[in-house]
Amino acid sequence: MDSSMGMVIAVPAAVLGAAGFGLATAAQQRATKEVEVTPTLSPRLLVELFGRPMWMLGLVATIVALVLQLVALAFGPIAVVQPLLVTGVAFAAGFSALMARRRPDVVILLGALCCAAGLSAFLLLARPIPGAAHESLDLSDGLPLGIALAALVVGCLVYAAVVSHSSRVLALALATGVLYGVTAGLMKVVTGQLQVGWTEPFSHMALYVVCVIGPLGFLLSQNTFQQGKLISPAVAVITSVDPVVAVLIGVGWLGEQLDTSPAKLAGECIAALVVIAGIVLITARGTHLLHRFEAMEAVGARPAGPAPG
Repeated sequence: MDSSMGMVIAVPAAVLGAAGFGLATAAQQRATKEVEVTPTLSPRLLVELFGRPMWMLGLVATIVALVLQLVALAFGPIAVVQPLLVTGVAFAAGFSALMARRRPDVVILLGALCCAAGLSAFLLLARPIPGAAHESLDLSDGLPLGIALAALVVGCLVYAAVVSHSSRVLALALATGVLYGVTAGLMKVVTGQLQVGWTEPFSHMALYVVCVIGPLGFLLSQNTFQQGKLISPAVAVITSVDPVVAVLIGVGWLGEQLDTSPAKLAGECIAALVVIAGIVLITARGTHLLHRFEAMEAVGARPAGPAPG
């Protein structure tokens, strides 16, 4: 199949996958507020959540979204597919407002769109080119990058464990985004191996690493949703870091190439600033909405659902 036909399949699959992840995020965030707070990475949280209707809806949406992500990765470059998944932050904000029977906050949606547009522009300017066949790749080739990412995750978890500031939730979100990005990168390898044969992935390490890192990232995301009062800032960090890490894996290990000419680099820097501006906008607006939410509770009002934003 030529690249243009592959993109016809990959792009819609990635956007639908983003919608699925957005629905899953909104549903799971509401469900995690219904159970007792558990320590980070404690499996007890999943035990307590399992069977709750809202969480099960999120689980089904996650599975469907993952299948769509696999389809997208099978037909398109990782550096194109992952940025489209960033639109999940806008879907999450919309679904969260719908479940709380509120209108979506325009400022938060604007921030979400900034994140999605900035990252998409970055990779469109970079013009990613697919690398070599993934079935021949050696997992050890990505060891230096893997060590650096592992150190970042551990650092985030340590920070979240020793501080009580609200920024600890963003640290958990950063660690979650890294784990999701690594999972996406390895899933690209697995899909390449599947094109050789259905049994091919079982003879390589990538599938088994995904089976460990994927569930860890999912559990950490539930901790992030439960321990944070605001959904949008955490989701913005997760959905922005995820594709960046996936692209690092695509370029540093899978052989995908980015355009790094001076003019393109300038445009990419501007696009990155747009992403940062989107995250800042979401965080600032979410904090404002949270203060208003808490003020309503203080005077006896009973707002529906978890804190907005």
